[in-house]
Amino acid sequence: MNAFAEPGVATEQQDDDQINLVEYWNVLRRRWRLLVGTAVATVFIALVFTLLATPSYRAATTLQIERDTIKVVAFEGLEPSESPLDRDFYQTQYELLKSRSLARRVIEDLKLVGDPAYAKYVESADEDAERRSDGKAVPEGTLRQLREEALVDPVLESLGIEPVRNSRLVRVNFDSPDPQMAAKVANAYAAGFVASNLERRFQASSYAKKYLEERLAQLKDKLEDSEKQVVAFSEQEQIVSVSDDKPSLDAQSLGDLNTALATAQAARMKAEALWRGANQGDGMALPQVVANPLIQKLREQKAGMEATYQNSLATFKPDYPNMVQLHQQIAEANRQIGAEVANIRQAVRIDYEAALAQENLLKSRIAALKGDVLNLQGRSIQYNILKREAEKNRQLYDALLQRYKEIGVAGGIGANNISVIDVATPPMKANSPRRLLNLAIGMVLGVLLGVLVVFVVHYLDNTMRDPKSLEEAAGLAVLGAIPRLGENETAQQAASDLRSPFSEAYRSVRTALQFATVRGLPGTLLITSAGPSEGKSTTALELAQNISQLGKRVLLVDADLRGASVHKTTGLPSAKGLSNLLSGACTLDEVVQSWRNGALDVITSGPLPPNPPELLGGAALPKLLSDLRRSYDVVILDGPPVLGLADAPLLANHAEATMLVVAAQATRVESLQAAIRRLQFSRARLIGALLTRFSMVGGDEYYGYGYGAHASKAK
Repeated sequence: MNAFAEPGVATEQQDDDQINLVEYWNVLRRRWRLLVGTAVATVFIALVFTLLATPSYRAATTLQIERDTIKVVAFEGLEPSESPLDRDFYQTQYELLKSRSLARRVIEDLKLVGDPAYAKYVESADEDAERRSDGKAVPEGTLRQLREEALVDPVLESLGIEPVRNSRLVRVNFDSPDPQMAAKVANAYAAGFVASNLERRFQASSYAKKYLEERLAQLKDKLEDSEKQVVAFSEQEQIVSVSDDKPSLDAQSLGDLNTALATAQAARMKAEALWRGANQGDGMALPQVVANPLIQKLREQKAGMEATYQNSLATFKPDYPNMVQLHQQIAEANRQIGAEVANIRQAVRIDYEAALAQENLLKSRIAALKGDVLNLQGRSIQYNILKREAEKNRQLYDALLQRYKEIGVAGGIGANNISVIDVATPPMKANSPRRLLNLAIGMVLGVLLGVLVVFVVHYLDNTMRDPKSLEEAAGLAVLGAIPRLGENETAQQAASDLRSPFSEAYRSVRTALQFATVRGLPGTLLITSAGPSEGKSTTALELAQNISQLGKRVLLVDADLRGASVHKTTGLPSAKGLSNLLSGACTLDEVVQSWRNGALDVITSGPLPPNPPELLGGAALPKLLSDLRRSYDVVILDGPPVLGLADAPLLANHAEATMLVVAAQATRVESLQAAIRRLQFSRARLIGALLTRFSMVGGDEYYGYGYGAHASKAK
């Protein structure tokens, strides 16, 4: 242990985040009277409030609220699917139920202004109206509005809106001391809400119908103007359209000619190919020649005559008349074949020239039509613009006309998305106050409040409560904790019982002092405290007796030259004492007194000097302590308090060890730390602190000494 640690530094660090439930329980046990008192007071207040409260009855009307549909007649009989906007819709309905306008409607419908239950609010409104009018007569209508407005807040305070979870139902609750009134107002709220919803629908339908009528008239005029412009422009530009989805006549002709040109070009290319083939060779390979039956017949005849001519050459000479005639027949066949081939070639050439002429004619016609079509397209730009404008106006007009018809039908339907499921009936039992519930809540709140008060008092208590708090605040080793005595018990009575917790505690402190220095018990031990009446003198006397029981020669010196008390507790005379020794008026033998048959030597304070620091600050004190050390094993100095006096620092400077006595729940942290700093400044050798008047109630027996007491009770 560090006997000279700085104040406020604990010798052992603990985790600040650790929750010590045992410590909290000890706090509650230590202040259980405060906890019980707070809980009982809270329960009593709850009971008084419950008994004095006026009984209130609650009546409830159940409504079913369906979502609004934008189109009433579009999908009749079918409900739209759920959407995330449902929450917004239902929340809006709940707020409408709590609206001031609906409350005013209910007040007006039920004529609550004349109801005795609300008479005080009406009187308050009348008085307010008189103050505002400065003595002038208030119009009846204005006065009635002021009275109704004065009842809005009380009615809304008694109103409750309770949506039924996972459904489209909502309960409208109303609380009143009169069960009949509660049911009547709840039903009036349901009826008023249904009626106001219908009125809002009708007003919205009327406004939409009027608006559409105006828009239809505007669009009708605009449509007529746009159609007139289309007709006038088409007449001016001579634009003829077969139909809306077909091109103009010129465009259609151009398309047809393009198709014919493609066909003519194909025919021309085919004729050209045949003509080129006919100009190559003798033309006998032409398909027309091959397919000509006349040419084939002539060729067959020629072939037969040539065969006969060749066979006859073997018998006759070429100039033979039959041979000459046969030769002439072959030549005639060749001439006829050549004439037929020439005719076929002529036909092919004519076909080619006709195909070429047709192609050229179509090209010239297409070229002429292209100019006409391009000219028409240029003139059709404005025409198309006017036509699209007219079409757009027609679509808008048709859509608005259809919507106008739907709204006209929907406005006459009178459909409502709100219906009353259960009407309110006068309740038989009062809804409040609930006595058992209030008492249970009062008990729970009382316990919680009591725990809160206990911990607030505990943490606001800036005194030393237990050895742990003393160790944390002082930064010193705690040598022991002396238990608090009973109400009628004195220190002498407690010390006479050697097995009492009081005696055990001081013997434990004596044991701790035996390890305070390397030599064991300190030779001179100053016992002091931060303030007066903390148990210094009792501690000094008890320690002196307990140390003497070890066979040590012990001297108890009353060094408190301002409030001496050793002579009172020991019953010894104080005519001569420490003040005489320090002033040189007496010798040591003259002031030392034996107490209890020589068990302990005592030096009382003697006559109290006018200025104690002068005696304690001289050279006589250290010389006296040195002389006493040679005669006694332990010299215990019962010193004065530290704060406000110079005596204790002077004594501590010369004593071998100093022990601080701290009274539990009396010594404050600031006083203790100030005393420690002052002693350290005087170079005192602090060996620890002793906690006196410690209450062991709360499970802190590990700091007390309950074993002996328990054992004695067992015997």
